[in-house]
Amino acid sequence: MKLGRYNPSKEIGKKTTSTVLLLLCSVLLSQPSFGGSREQAKRMHDRLAGVPPSETVLNNMETLVASGDVLGAATVAMNNPAFYSVTLKNLVTPWTNEAQTVFADLNDYTATVIGIVRDDYDFRKILYDDILYVADPSLGLTPYSTTNNTHYQQIEAQNIDMTTGLVETTQSSVSNFPASAAAGVTTTRAAAKAFFIDGTNRAMFRFTLMNQLCTDLEPLKDVTRSSDRIRQDVSRSPGGDSRIFMNNCLGCHAGMDPLTQAFAYYEFAHDVTNDPEGNNGQLVYNDVGAVDSVTGTQVQKKYHNNNDNFKPGYVTLDDRWDNYWRNGPNSLLGWDTGLPSGGNGAKSMGQELANSEAFASCQVKKVFKSVCLRPAVDATDRAQISSMTTSFKSGYNLKQVFAESAAYCIGG
Repeated sequence: MKLGRYNPSKEIGKKTTSTVLLLLCSVLLSQPSFGGSREQAKRMHDRLAGVPPSETVLNNMETLVASGDVLGAATVAMNNPAFYSVTLKNLVTPWTNEAQTVFADLNDYTATVIGIVRDDYDFRKILYDDILYVADPSLGLTPYSTTNNTHYQQIEAQNIDMTTGLVETTQSSVSNFPASAAAGVTTTRAAAKAFFIDGTNRAMFRFTLMNQLCTDLEPLKDVTRSSDRIRQDVSRSPGGDSRIFMNNCLGCHAGMDPLTQAFAYYEFAHDVTNDPEGNNGQLVYNDVGAVDSVTGTQVQKKYHNNNDNFKPGYVTLDDRWDNYWRNGPNSLLGWDTGLPSGGNGAKSMGQELANSEAFASCQVKKVFKSVCLRPAVDATDRAQISSMTTSFKSGYNLKQVFAESAAYCIGG
């Protein structure tokens, strides 16, 4: 085989041409793409509904955009069933599993959030209300079950229109716990399967922080809080070095453990041997009068796991919670001073979280990113998010946030 002679100048020319083309593409992609009213209307519909609009809908939206009624155009787009089955489902589904993946079946957690948004309810309900959305019984699906997800798998498989196919009910009417123990999505079967299964129930609190306050535990570490409510399972000298506890472990557990005590009566029961994933498990709540064989109280035995790690540690006797983070650096989460800083059970603790400034701003940030296809990147974006957060707090209507985000990003 005859080899051609290598010509450096030609190679350099090729690289230069490629570089210029790449730079040109980068510049073109970085430019705002405003377009006319029709292009803006289509872009808005695509982002809100996740599917193209019909010609009639597009014409209607174009007219509204041209007349300056951009929020009205957004409302038209959100009337498409795909806003619920695609956009909202994709937004909410990662909240329902530890892997935080969108590739999971529809479940009672996701359906309940969709229903709350559809019906223009106060979005704070997701953390404390006795509420659940199921398929309309007239559809003839397998009824809701506390031990499997068949009901919601059928909703998805049959492509049920969730603008009309979901109906509101209560968790207490279909589950084995009273209305006082229902705490929004945290007491749905899907959440219990993901975050109450095994462990010590701290996962439920951590993922609620991540999903609803947009923060993990690490940024909340505060070693100045009292350690008096840290459970026995946390070693005070991990690896034989007490400095690790004082400088690291204490920072999270001092605030987390008093708050996760709200979940002390909950467990996700399943056959560990034959059903390790809990596909046929169910949420169990120790109601008044129930006595756990290990703890001798209503408290689930998991709260006494590894209680020999540090015997002088805190022994959980009930579901009393207290928010030590109302003081110190984590007061910046914006706690509602009109609420007590403590209480009993998941419902009142959910109200504490849902009424924080962090909860409100978190929802706005998530919707903004979903609609605008990017997080806030500059001072103008951050000012918009601040403005939308104030607007959101006037009624906690999440569709309003979607509409305002779409209006802001209508140009690209």
